[in-house]
Amino acid sequence: MVPIEVIVQDCFVATTPSAIIATAKFPYPISTSTWESWFYQWLEALKADLPPANAYELTLRLTGDPEIQSLNAQYRAQNRPTDVLAFAALEVNAPELPIQMQQSVPLYLGDVVISVDTAYRQAQQQQHPLLTELAWLASHGLLHLLGWDHPDEESLTKMLDQQKILLRIVELAV
Repeated sequence: MVPIEVIVQDCFVATTPSAIIATAKFPYPISTSTWESWFYQWLEALKADLPPANAYELTLRLTGDPEIQSLNAQYRAQNRPTDVLAFAALEVNAPELPIQMQQSVPLYLGDVVISVDTAYRQAQQQQHPLLTELAWLASHGLLHLLGWDHPDEESLTKMLDQQKILLRIVELAV
């Protein structure tokens, strides 16, 4: 498998009024190396869905409800917080990159933005750790970056089943 670079932008604590309260309420010390390991394992499992490249890159942004609500309003015309947004860099029918470019730069898959506020509430509702919920949402966002979607119940069920598989790969259970 080719390398994956995950750019982690942890903006949640910085955008929370009290960083001390935030870190006490939302203890989610997931290191960049852990995120990279998870995405590496997930991409290995999803290699049939990957366009050819020497390396892959994506951005993971952890934020709060105010920022994700703003993004949701701007890009989806839904002025409310959501749990995860995915901004795919690849178009479905995009032209293939020249071989020289494929070999020289990582293929940027896109951005996954997760609201830690919403993830925390959902983790409590699901009665599992925040870490598990963050991984669940990250896997959901990754699938969207690779072209998965859920316009109907059947495709949603397939996507959720795939997320369960991805979490088992990194030894997490939902």
